[in-house]
Amino acid sequence: MRNSLKKLSVWSVSLCLMGSAFFSSCVTVDTRKITYFQSADTLPYQVLPPIKPQVTRIEHDDILAVTVSSLSEESNVVFNFPNINALTTTVYPGGMGGGQMGRQPLGYLVDSTGKIEMPLVGKIKLTGLTLEQAGDSIKVRLLNYLKEPTVNVRYLNHKFTVIGEVNRPAVINLLDDHTSLPEALGMVGDLTIYGMRKNVMLIRTTKDKREVVRIDLTSREFFNSPYYYLRNNDVIYVDMDKGKVTYTDQRIQRLQMIPIFTGIATTLVVILNLLK
Repeated sequence: MRNSLKKLSVWSVSLCLMGSAFFSSCVTVDTRKITYFQSADTLPYQVLPPIKPQVTRIEHDDILAVTVSSLSEESNVVFNFPNINALTTTVYPGGMGGGQMGRQPLGYLVDSTGKIEMPLVGKIKLTGLTLEQAGDSIKVRLLNYLKEPTVNVRYLNHKFTVIGEVNRPAVINLLDDHTSLPEALGMVGDLTIYGMRKNVMLIRTTKDKREVVRIDLTSREFFNSPYYYLRNNDVIYVDMDKGKVTYTDQRIQRLQMIPIFTGIATTLVVILNLLK
């Protein structure tokens, strides 16, 4: 009887150990797949050629934040009133809290004739100008009403979207031409460990075409890419590594086996108690 109990106890312990090994998982990660900007060159210092972002020019239906500063505080309030509800940086989370759009920026709308309308000044044509040129143009008109005005112009409706295997998918305002793809990924909390850094998709829509570009973020050659800087309405999609799908399937299978192992273990405990 003692030998039988001993064998049954050994079998029970073995079964429990096998169950633990079955349910536990060990994920091995290839660091070459998740390390950014790799290079065969091991020099501690390297000079890369500069990349100039394409200069964006004002178009119809753009919404502009025009901030005016001068020695007259009362006049400043009049000109800056449309910017009161405008958000400097608007982030619309795609995975946190339902993705509400929040407050819509007011600003100055560029109408179908390419003009904005400002208090006292009236209509000013801005289409085809850069933000800096638009600020200079508005400043010239304001000299008739303000002493030593300064003008800052920013886009309010320019944006980019980051979705897929990132920690916080979002739609984010694009304030200027100097926001890079690495910066954009930093704004959404970086890629998850299952994000495919070798195959990041960038979708770009321009007036006459749509481009779909595959980008390898593990290569330092990306620093020379014409897609290093983002443009209005860019969509960044990070695909999922197949390893995550495999791991998820295995995890589901393990969860489905829990009742079986639980039933076997319970039966063994009952048998041991009866034999005792």
